[in-house]
Formats: sequence, structure tokens, C-alpha cells
Amino acid sequence: MQNDPIKADFRNFLFLVWEHLKLPAPTARQYELAHYLQHGPKRGMIQAFRGIGKSYVTSAYVCWLLYCNPKLNILVVSASKDRSDNFSIFTKRLIEEMPLLEFLKPKAGQRDSNVAFDVGPAGISHSPSVKSVGITGQLTGSRADVIVADDIESLNNSLTQIMRDQLAERIKEFDAVLKPLDTSRIIYLGTPQSEMSLYNQLPDRGYDIKVWPARVPEKPEKYMGRLAPSIYAMIEQGVPAGTPTDPDRFSDEELQERALSYGRSGFALQFMLDTSLSDQDRYPLKLSDLIVMNLDSKLGPAKLAWCNEPDRMHQQLPSVGLAGDRYYRPLFISPELTEYTGCVMAIDPSGRGKDETGWAVVKLLHGNLFLVDAGGFKDGYSEETLKSLAVLAKLHGVNAIRVEPNFGDGMFAQLLRPVVARIHPCEVVDDERSTGQKELRIVDTLEPLLNQHRLVVDAKLIEKDYRSGEAAYQLFYQLTRLTRERGALKHDDRLDALAQACAYWVEHMSRDTDRAHEEHLERLRDEELEKFVRGILGDRDLGDARDHWLAA
Repeated sequence: MQNDPIKADFRNFLFLVWEHLKLPAPTARQYELAHYLQHGPKRGMIQAFRGIGKSYVTSAYVCWLLYCNPKLNILVVSASKDRSDNFSIFTKRLIEEMPLLEFLKPKAGQRDSNVAFDVGPAGISHSPSVKSVGITGQLTGSRADVIVADDIESLNNSLTQIMRDQLAERIKEFDAVLKPLDTSRIIYLGTPQSEMSLYNQLPDRGYDIKVWPARVPEKPEKYMGRLAPSIYAMIEQGVPAGTPTDPDRFSDEELQERALSYGRSGFALQFMLDTSLSDQDRYPLKLSDLIVMNLDSKLGPAKLAWCNEPDRMHQQLPSVGLAGDRYYRPLFISPELTEYTGCVMAIDPSGRGKDETGWAVVKLLHGNLFLVDAGGFKDGYSEETLKSLAVLAKLHGVNAIRVEPNFGDGMFAQLLRPVVARIHPCEVVDDERSTGQKELRIVDTLEPLLNQHRLVVDAKLIEKDYRSGEAAYQLFYQLTRLTRERGALKHDDRLDALAQACAYWVEHMSRDTDRAHEEHLERLRDEELEKFVRGILGDRDLGDARDHWLAA
């Protein structure tokens, strides 16, 4: 290998691959990835910002491994079968198209599919030279010298704690697949998808992690010694925090554009690889502060008591909160049911873009708020959306509809009024124009309610919200990922609508719930007493009879 500069140094091979693909020469950071792939430990992980080209570099590395030793068996595992297949297809095309790799083309009688193929010099083996599989696919029975785990964590398979636990169990199968050789390796490639990323557990399993953020971090201690050597070198040389670490790949302006697109927390995960955001003080709104139960559309319990005891946890409801954050049933539900005091629908309009027209329906009873329904429409102010909102208002017996006026200078409310007048006549009012930072306004409205456990949520809504689509659009995902920082969320339409609905009832929230319950019981006692007196005295003046009875 020493006499062949291509076999001696993978970076030389990478340069040839980039030249074949008609790409600019690899960047300094890509060369650093290549060096880690060649010389890294038996169990290692490349955690690099999105767009650095780690999958392309690793596909080239797989080709280089087979160039050096065609006897190897390599297994590629990704979150989905499609992604792992794309990895193996790209690898196979490099073998087919690069003259340097022509000797690796499969021969007649060898496996030659895009997702499982042999290279020409490979011997007879149960396992192909390269095979791709999804993390939920059939791993049992495979054997490999090298396992490439390419983005096995996605938002779809790590959204809830149960999903994360299942994923953590699946990757244990890698040890059964890996050949028991000193040269065998497991290489993870990935970008954290949540603050509770599975990748944070890898060091406990004996893995070395190297992290390449897109900018020089302001607080390198957050990375617990895992930053790549070049990043530490930049810090020691006094390079200012925020400087792009790979300017040939992403300039400062391009990173700013992506920060606006992803939102602050999304950029911190996808580009800065910062999973320290699980600090509970940064996320003031928690699912465990809610009271979750099945609600009736017309009647609510006169009194409730919150708790977070393990035996009251909703085991079946999908929790999209941070680590350990779950939904809980109430500790106590009074047997008395009464009609809700009122019902409001709040709407946060949007245009015909990626944002939703978010809406929430909140009812009031004895100082508690009851979230009975919420959702979003993606077709802006279409006739279908306007009609659907009016139908929802009728379904829930809404007394008033409050519309955020910041969109279209009140146009949405004007469009909605005639539709509501036909279907469910009720008040449609533009709320006061919102001023100041949106995130602070939402937190200031919702945090006191949740801390006092005065927001009750219908369990059926939680199921519906979870099934409604992409996580970023889900109400309870937005609720648990909101911080006080500007631009914390990429989408916040449903959460903003909930905050508007709750703000409508704020003036009623000073009422003490215990006193409200006592007043309710007093009314029930009065009604029973009047029935009793009527049964004895018939239709005489009940007021005089009641006073006489109470004085006796």
C-alpha cells in the first residue's frame, strides 16, 4: 500500500472522485472527514453540519476500501430503505464509471443489484460486497467487516421517547452483524434530529465522536471535548465565534439564510450540532403541566386537581415533549358536570405559503381553560378554509372568533365574516394588533396557565395532532420547543392561535377555582332545596317559604 499513493492516503482518492464528478476540489473540512474515516477508531461517529457532504465522502470511502481490499463486506444502514439504497446506488455508479475502479465491476454470476452487489475480485460469500438496508429492515443474518450507519436517526423515527427507545434497541443488532475482527469497524454519520438525540448515548457505548459545526461555537465547552481538531485549532488561534468553519462550503451569508429558514433551535441542531438545548430552563412550556382527559363537548367538570404521579401517566398517548416529559391524568375529577361558561376560537391567518392558518378552540369553566380542538390549514384564506373554520365554530358552539390582524391588515376577518354569518352567526373580531416579540408574548400568556395547571386538554386532540403531519406543524411539538429567543420556531401558527385564545380568557382567570366550585355547589344546594320546598308547599311563593324554612 505504501507504493501506491492512492491506497496510502484516502484523501488522494477523494480528490480523484471529486474530479470525476466535476466538483471543485474537496474543502479542508471534507479532507478532515476523509482523514478521520481512514484513521479513526473501530467505533466512531462523524457528526457534521448538514450539507458538508459527509455521505458523499463516505461513499467514496467505501469505494476506496474495496479498491484496497475487494474481499470486504460492507453494510450500509439508514433511517429509511430509500436513503440507504441511494447510498449504495451512488457507490455502485462510481465503480461503474470511474476507470480506476473498473476492476471492481461485478462479473457474470455475481450479485449485481443496486442494493446488494459484489465486486469482481470478491470471493464466494453469503454476504454481498455492499448491501443497503433500512434500520427497521432485516439485519439478522447479515455479516459485515464495516457497518456505515448513515443518518439512522430521523425526525420521524425519534419524535417520541418510545420511538427513541426502539431505535436504541435496533442499533444493538450491529454487534451481532459485525465480524469479530480487529479490522472491523462501525462508522456513524449523522446530524442530531432532537435535543434527546440517540447520538448522545454513543459515548456510553464506547464510541468516539467528532463534531464539525458550521460556525466556530461561542461556548465550546457545550461539546464536551468532542469538537474536531481543526475547530479547536481555530478557537486557540483566536478566530471569532460565529466564523464559518468551512467557508468554501457555506459562506456567512448562506448560513444566515439557513438560520432564518430553520429557525434558531433548528439551526442549532442541524448546523451547530448543539444538543445542549435540553436545558429545561430554555423550554418553559411542558406537557406535564397540562391536565389531560377525555372532554365532553358541552359539559365540563366543576373542579379538577392536577398531579404528575407515575400511575396517572397517559401510557398510550404519543408524547413529543423533551426527555421525560409526559401527559398526566387529573388526580381528582368532581362528579358534578356543568355547561361551559363560554367558548372562543382564535385564528392565526397565513398566506398561501409554508405556514399554516392555525386555529384553536378554548372553553372556560370555573377559572379553568379547556382546549377542545386545534389544528391548521395550509391553503391560506381559500374559500374551503373559511368554510371549514365556520363549520368548526358551529360544531363547538363558539361564541366569539378572534382573528390575528397582523396578516393582511384585517383582511382575513373581513373574508371570514360573511361565511360565518351563513353557517354559525357569531362575533368575528380582529384582536388588538400584536406588538413586541412574538415568542415572549406566547410564553408570557401560556407559562402562568401551565404553571398553575389551569389548562385542560382533550386526549382525543393529542392523538389527532400527532397524526396531523410533519412534527414542526404539530401543536404540542411547537409548545415544547418554544424558547424566549427570537425565531425559536420555524412554524408556530397553532401555538400562536392557542395563546390568542387563552389571552382572550385571561381577564377571567383571576377568579379562584375553589371559590367557583363552592359557588357552583351552593347553586346546586339551592336548586335541591327549592325542589324539596316545592314538593311540600306546592306552588306557593317559594321565596317566603324558603326564608321561613331556613330560619326554622
